[in-house]
Amino acid sequence: MKRLLFLLALFILLMSFVLAGFTEVIAALKAGNSSALARYFDNTVEITLPQKNSTYSKSQAEIIIKDFFTNNPVKNFKVLHQGEKGGSQYCIGTLETSNGNFRTTLFMKNKGDKQSLQEIRFEN
Repeated sequence: MKRLLFLLALFILLMSFVLAGFTEVIAALKAGNSSALARYFDNTVEITLPQKNSTYSKSQAEIIIKDFFTNNPVKNFKVLHQGEKGGSQYCIGTLETSNGNFRTTLFMKNKGDKQSLQEIRFEN
């Protein structure tokens, strides 16, 4: 019984550590802050927007996201679901903007001692 409780506590601790990486990313989305979001970008980032989908360098991705936030001023971001699968973390939510809502999906992966945002999708 002690072992089961220990394993359960360890699992909860690990999940809270894994999901905690999204805290600052979610805060950046809520604020519509592309530079804060870009701190978590991997060297290349796949970005899906309603009119385009491509892979960009870190600096290009920041410009693309900044332009998206300029054209769609952010009101809020609500997390619908988040979790971990195969060493990667994901988050699904709704980005509320003045031009409508976007279903938003984020994929992060551990690289060394930090988490890197590898893909972000904004879909109508």
